[in-house]
Amino acid sequence: MANTAQLLRRQSSRDIVLKTQRSIDQHELRVSLFLNYADLSACAVVLPYSLIYLKELRGRLVSEHSTSSSTGSHRPGSHHHGLHHTPMYGATNQAFMSDAFDESSELEEAKEVDTTKAVADLVAAIESAPPADDLVEGDKEGDERESWDSKIMFLLATIGYAVGLGNVWRFPYLAQKNGGGAFLVPYFIMLCIQGIPIFYLELAIGQRLRKGAIGVWSQVSPYLGGIGISSAVVSYVVALYYNTIIAWCLIYLLHSFESPLPWADCPTRLYANYTYDHEPECVMASPTQFYWYRTTLQCSENVDEPETFNYHMAIALIVSWFLVYICMVQGITSSGKIVYMTAIFPYVVLIIFFFRGITLKGAADGVAHLFTPRWETLLDPVVWLEAGTQIFFSLGLAFGGLIAFSSYNPANNNCYRDAILVSFTNCGTSMFAGVVVFSVIGFKATATYERCIAERDHLIKQNATTHLPLCNLEKELANSASGTGLAFIIFTEAINQFPGAQLWAVLFFLMLFTLGIDSQFGTLEGVVTSLVDMKLFPNLPKEWIVGVSYAAIIFSYKYFMKISSLFRKGLCLTCCMISMCFANGAGSYIFQLMDSFAGNFPLLIIALCECISISYIYGIRRFSDDIEMMTGSRPGVYWMFCWKYLSPCAMFTILTASFYQLMTEGSSYPAWIASKGMTEKMEWPHWCIVIAFILIFSSILWIPIVAIFRLFGIKIIEDSDAAWFPEAELKEVHGIVPHEPTELERTLFCFNMDGTEGMCCPTYGLPEKSLQEEDDE
Repeated sequence: MANTAQLLRRQSSRDIVLKTQRSIDQHELRVSLFLNYADLSACAVVLPYSLIYLKELRGRLVSEHSTSSSTGSHRPGSHHHGLHHTPMYGATNQAFMSDAFDESSELEEAKEVDTTKAVADLVAAIESAPPADDLVEGDKEGDERESWDSKIMFLLATIGYAVGLGNVWRFPYLAQKNGGGAFLVPYFIMLCIQGIPIFYLELAIGQRLRKGAIGVWSQVSPYLGGIGISSAVVSYVVALYYNTIIAWCLIYLLHSFESPLPWADCPTRLYANYTYDHEPECVMASPTQFYWYRTTLQCSENVDEPETFNYHMAIALIVSWFLVYICMVQGITSSGKIVYMTAIFPYVVLIIFFFRGITLKGAADGVAHLFTPRWETLLDPVVWLEAGTQIFFSLGLAFGGLIAFSSYNPANNNCYRDAILVSFTNCGTSMFAGVVVFSVIGFKATATYERCIAERDHLIKQNATTHLPLCNLEKELANSASGTGLAFIIFTEAINQFPGAQLWAVLFFLMLFTLGIDSQFGTLEGVVTSLVDMKLFPNLPKEWIVGVSYAAIIFSYKYFMKISSLFRKGLCLTCCMISMCFANGAGSYIFQLMDSFAGNFPLLIIALCECISISYIYGIRRFSDDIEMMTGSRPGVYWMFCWKYLSPCAMFTILTASFYQLMTEGSSYPAWIASKGMTEKMEWPHWCIVIAFILIFSSILWIPIVAIFRLFGIKIIEDSDAAWFPEAELKEVHGIVPHEPTELERTLFCFNMDGTEGMCCPTYGLPEKSLQEEDDE
């Protein structure tokens, strides 16, 4: 009979509990067997029970769900070993089930073994057994499924994944552009009807089915495996160009140690008459703009003219991908520990900048400009569109990273609390970053405004009456940019005016680097987990995958870790090679093309399919039962209503409005015109439009392709067994009883009294076991 203490003890830290238990088990095994072999004549009797003891030892490391193994442990011949070993959390391996020991055959074979030969073989097996530290728990598929060392590590990793560069350089721009404080109204409404529900959904389904995105959606229905593949493809493409931002941050971070800062003044040019003067292009623009467009990016005039290869950018890309690989090579075991720094450090820097910013002259004007509400903007549908889009991409939905992260959680983790905590932390970070950014922008705008007033007064004193500069503080405050323009141009220009500018530049770009690499972990982890779950090497020898014997268990784990490491190595290597397309004069334009099309539309479509799959295929009622089983409390009617109606409608509306806006207004990119020292809007050429459609359809077409192929009996994704899940134990721990739908639930969600659900397609669900079967195991 399971109880709370057993379940919590079973799910305690692997480093503490498993190592201790394994050491005790091995010591107990060695001592008991060797003592029994003192009398060689008794070996024929001892051997069968010793084999059962070895099986019991293995039973503590993996889960056994086969009927023969579960019933065999209670046979009279083994009653003196009456150990009821329920698998510990993480022991989710069902691959061993097919090769479980048949005790009856073992006993028959053991009786025919010669006494001397049996003793020699058994002693050799014991002596060749690996150290206790090498014993591992298996995953359901025969693979070691990693787990978080602690809850705080999971929360930091998830917060670091959700909180990214968009919180710092996208939200402040959107807020001041779309009504200031009034923008918070659609922002939080979209958070409640779209952001948190989908975030909650992904955490819950990953924790319940205990697989990556491909494994999860294939488990929901074999026809839905394409959703997971689409998530993996989008994550891969986004990781390609997202790491370019990390490379830019590394370049600026390296040059931040120079004194003076290289973007503080215009460089000089040597003319033919051996005279020096400032670079004319820089004079027409500004030092920060020139350094960004011409020195760092080496921008060409348009996307059709890549010009020279940017070697500095190429080296930065190689270094950035190497750093990502180093951080991810051991999976969440290593990247989980790294998040202690990458998730916390940005907050430390933001707090430092906050106290520095609010003491600057003009900071109050900047913050007031950010949050002063302009209520008339709420009537503009574009404001609601941008609020919903910002919420969606800020939380990192539909990438598969959240599903992968939650699949490593304990089965009784409170995913609802995690979803609320991380979502509001993400939004709070955006608002806090907005205050920091606009306090600095207010300082820069005030300084520019005062210089303009001083210049105007000087001209008036010179009796000048024409060509007087127009000085407007509000215009300066509104003259902010988003994305790279805010980080690498406007903010760097403000930092130039700080005392000790080098220190502030190092802190700022180190913060951007940690924000970027933290989100990169989650994006790539979704790809890696999906690749591992796909079983791309199905023809490996069976003993390597399944682990027939004690030694094969160890070998299988080590082989899996090598495969997992190879996946990560190959992923980073291919990304690094492809990302060289950003290391040329048109590289920044290719970056903008991918940023505009590769993620936006595919992710919205994937998230819409996720909601529909859970609501109308897996079933809202069944999904709510799963959450109640894991957390002990059933999701409220509001969350079920969002999953089934509100969230799909919100995403469909955003998707439709985005397509309409694209078709009516078109799409363009800012090209740097060197002769003018400024950017100009240019339309994408036809070949770029073709690439944009390829980026979109190469991701989303997997959804119908997998379903159509499956309909005709062709399996793109092989079927796999469901991961082990302590369903009966959780029900007993939480005291779960069958839920009787209320009148409201029957009306809204078509719940029937017989347990069925209307408006829900037939599902291919998890095999459910009775409480008696779970107890027998």
